[in-house]
Amino acid sequence: MDLASYADLVVELVNRTEPADDPLRDLDSLQRLLEIRPHLGGRVTRRDLDAMRDLRGALRAVFESAARGDADDAIERLNTLLIQHPVHPQLSGHDGQGWHLHLTEGGSVPDRYAAGAAMGLAVKISDEGLDRLGVCRADGCANVFFDTTANLSRRHCSERCSGRSNMAAYGAPSRENADPGNDSREGGQ
Repeated sequence: MDLASYADLVVELVNRTEPADDPLRDLDSLQRLLEIRPHLGGRVTRRDLDAMRDLRGALRAVFESAARGDADDAIERLNTLLIQHPVHPQLSGHDGQGWHLHLTEGGSVPDRYAAGAAMGLAVKISDEGLDRLGVCRADGCANVFFDTTANLSRRHCSERCSGRSNMAAYGAPSRENADPGNDSREGGQ
């Protein structure tokens, strides 16, 4: 198993904060979030929900520190999470796969999620660098992302946010505000 793949848990948790889409708005929403990784599931309580909300804030803070260039703070925050939620690897063989590494399935749901997310993020940072962590620069968006570009040029979480920022920067009218009678693609016809 690729331990860096656990870093996806961070993005899945941190980026979903819109009220209608927030996986931490209630216990049922948290259960649906955990379905993405069945080994992380289990019975959840109100205390687990609160712990997951705290975890979301702690993981976001790692990205925010990295995005503003404060490597020491980002690493200190991540190391704190690794200490608070120790990782316990175990060999596993399932679904016709050979032996491979998983993180232990013991402990509370928030502890398992936190251990996986922190370990995945630590592996990703050690493999690819802290400068790969970003926070979207589009107005009104604070999603986090991993910059996978060769030249570290990514500034937005999605093409949608990139397009909105470009339109705002160049003063281009949005589709809603564009003059329907002035369609330059067809020579105004």
